[in-house]
Amino acid sequence: MYRKDFGIICRRWQRKFLWLFSLLCPAFSLSAQTDSSWVRPDSVRRVPQEKVYLEAADELSFDESVAPDFQILRGNVRFRKDSMYMYCDSAYFYEKSNSLDAFGHVKMEQGDTLFIFGDKLFYDGETQLARLRNNVRMLNREVVLSTDSFNYDLEPNIGYYFNGGSVADTVNRLTSYYGQYSPDTKEAVFNYDVELHNPQFVIYSDTLKYNTQTKVADIVGPSVIVSDSNTIYSSLGFYDTAADEAKLYNRSVVVSGSQKMTGDTILYDRKQGFGEAFGHIVVDDTVRLMQMTGNYGFYDERREASFATDSALLIDYSQRDTLYLHADTLQSVMLQDRRILQAYHEVRIFRNDVQAICDSMIYDVSDSVLVMMYGPVMWNLDCQIFGDTIKVFMNDSTVDWAHIPDFAFAVQQKDTAFFDQLTGKDLKAYFRNGDIERIEVSGNVETIFYPQESDMTFTGMNKAETSFLTMYLKNSKMEKLKMWPSVDGTMTPISKLKPSMIFLPQYKWYESYRPKNKQDLFRRTNRPAAELKKNARPITMIEEEE
Repeated sequence: MYRKDFGIICRRWQRKFLWLFSLLCPAFSLSAQTDSSWVRPDSVRRVPQEKVYLEAADELSFDESVAPDFQILRGNVRFRKDSMYMYCDSAYFYEKSNSLDAFGHVKMEQGDTLFIFGDKLFYDGETQLARLRNNVRMLNREVVLSTDSFNYDLEPNIGYYFNGGSVADTVNRLTSYYGQYSPDTKEAVFNYDVELHNPQFVIYSDTLKYNTQTKVADIVGPSVIVSDSNTIYSSLGFYDTAADEAKLYNRSVVVSGSQKMTGDTILYDRKQGFGEAFGHIVVDDTVRLMQMTGNYGFYDERREASFATDSALLIDYSQRDTLYLHADTLQSVMLQDRRILQAYHEVRIFRNDVQAICDSMIYDVSDSVLVMMYGPVMWNLDCQIFGDTIKVFMNDSTVDWAHIPDFAFAVQQKDTAFFDQLTGKDLKAYFRNGDIERIEVSGNVETIFYPQESDMTFTGMNKAETSFLTMYLKNSKMEKLKMWPSVDGTMTPISKLKPSMIFLPQYKWYESYRPKNKQDLFRRTNRPAAELKKNARPITMIEEEE
């Protein structure tokens, strides 16, 4: 707290010092420090001077013995310097130095486009610098600059205030401690406590450039853009205030409701509510506790839709065990008040309790349901399940149960040579504390099991066929098996087994594809097209289980 207060006090004294210094040294300008486009080295510059002419006054007095350096003018005073006219109620005119001090209803006028008003004017003919004080206004067509302390440099045709002021046009009004404006280029530069007020939003910044003709704000310092629809944080970029479009750099952030989008470069259209991000993008949902990353993406505020590709990754950290999901393309949309995530091509999933791969996937965030299609495979410890389609239902922090309709195959590795196998038309696997607790299979059930003695010696191969099967597991080992209504089975000793007997026809072992950790998700497996079965019916949205 003391450090913050000390910083505020230092900034206040800094501003007071700059204000005092500008009064003592009118040629000094903050712009020499803040804007490289205008540097005014008065000690070096010597340009031909346009003479200041006294054109009119109601009364003129001169007393060489009292005031030998200047003439005293009163009533409707008018001066001219080239095309610039200066008016006032009274003035001191220093004809030798081409300078003047003007008082009361001061006005500077150039053509029909530039007017400057104030209570006092001090013009230095050598530096061609006009200092106006109290109730100063500059009018340049539709632009109005207002302040109490204003310096106007006639040679580069640039004016600046240094003790607080504002610049307003037909679209925006900007306020700051220091401001600089060029009537020729329409460029303005603002420093310290900058605010750009637009009917639709407000920009808060430390440094901002603005063009009153194009209405483009050039963000060159830490800035915050606040509107009724979102908040934008950026330190570098452009904001077209007329078109409501922005181009932002340097890890800018767009926050809309619970959605936050970050990227190296962001293109944002506020009217359309659409933002594109390039380079190390992050789309974070702070309510649903989900994060989407990639190297390209977009967010549509109206549809509440987001998209990511090029090293795309979804992180669901809403539960105790974080879910990581990688795919070539990720898309999140709202369908009937339900958040749906769609993943396409080379889908790979990792959680501590379950891993999976497939070609395409749909994730219902609201119900925590995963639907994996086209060559889906799921692992839990040393168990592997695959089929045409796998539906995974999660509850709290773990997988609750999985459903494989139409065709299913389950494998558990016993050792390097033998695998327990189970297949059927419909399979449901139920989990407890992250481990498979029960498996239910129905329709054309076929099994191969390798029973073991207490010393882990295999007794043989048990092959059976039935209509329904329920298997109970404990510590990843079969504890109880039930088959009905009838069972057709054989028991073959290990010594009599032939290679053609030890696997069911649809057996496959996909361990080489299995994600080992979250970093391994980005490993390309290049699975053969034949393994990506196309028998599953495409699903466009999550369907309720019957």
